[in-house]
Amino acid sequence: MSQSRLTTPSRRGILAAGGALGLTAVLAACGSEKKDGAGKTGGDTGKTGPWSFKDDRGETAKKDATPKNIVAFTGVAAALYDYGIECKGVFGPTKTKDGKADVQAGDMDISKLTIIGNEWGQFKIEKYAALAPDVLISTMFDDKGTLWYVPEESKDKILGLAPSVGISVYDRQLTHPLQRIQALAESLGADMKSDKVVKAKKRFEEASERLRKVAKAHKDIRVLIGSASQELFYVSGSNLSADLEYFKALGVNIIEPPESAKKESGGWFENLSWENVDKYDADLIMMDNRTSAIQPADLDKPTWKKLPAVKAGQVVPRVAEPIFSYAKCAPILEDLADAIEKAKKVG
Repeated sequence: MSQSRLTTPSRRGILAAGGALGLTAVLAACGSEKKDGAGKTGGDTGKTGPWSFKDDRGETAKKDATPKNIVAFTGVAAALYDYGIECKGVFGPTKTKDGKADVQAGDMDISKLTIIGNEWGQFKIEKYAALAPDVLISTMFDDKGTLWYVPEESKDKILGLAPSVGISVYDRQLTHPLQRIQALAESLGADMKSDKVVKAKKRFEEASERLRKVAKAHKDIRVLIGSASQELFYVSGSNLSADLEYFKALGVNIIEPPESAKKESGGWFENLSWENVDKYDADLIMMDNRTSAIQPADLDKPTWKKLPAVKAGQVVPRVAEPIFSYAKCAPILEDLADAIEKAKKVG
């Protein structure tokens, strides 16, 4: 979901909405040690000499040596962790209210992370500075270079403390941020020839091909992409979101709200009242799995319960803000292929 690009509602409004896109809380945490080879601190790779990386803003971050003190948006940190690169600090949804790891924290041990900010608008600058950061990394949900979860009002002070890297997840297919995060991880010292990394990419490629075949064989299954708040139900179109653009390219039959209905959200999604939640005939519903959205098990709306797909049990999670590593994205494609294959025509 685009943030700064949106004028109505505001970035904060989209976040509060839990909005029908992978827009609302793109996080990525950087983390702990893992037994399977993940868990090497950035820079602890034997690489010497100057480091640089050209990001999706066209800006080049530079350091005299490979960054060791990495601070990143939770989701980015989680993706880097899958390549064996750990972050010292994270910002974005990392810890839930009950103290557990947020879905966007991936495999990281959040108890070993310095959390700079866990919610929208939170970014403890003193805490960030105390880490002596070498680089700050985040995603971007617009075409203006806005770094996700870096507060606009304090961004100049924050970005003045260390070089920054922005990876765009806006208006492009899933494969783009996957490639870019992999290139970033490699620049930070990740071993791209490791068995774990090679297998993860192969699994992703196989999952993509399977989803393509399943989508073609079950083209009649109409998939609605939803997100729930107490007041509204949000229906996402496939454009702008990296995951949905890729699903559509693979042939998934995604229900598309008209552009006129998505104007209020800058083109991301249509707002529906709960009385009108039956506007589209869907056979399968994918629901935003972020903690900012109400989950299906907690939805006590009579109109929701009457939907044919809901009555048929054909509701599955949507990883609205994917962790952009091949290891984390392959299961997303596999799960969607399974859901489409099992779904019956009900809409």
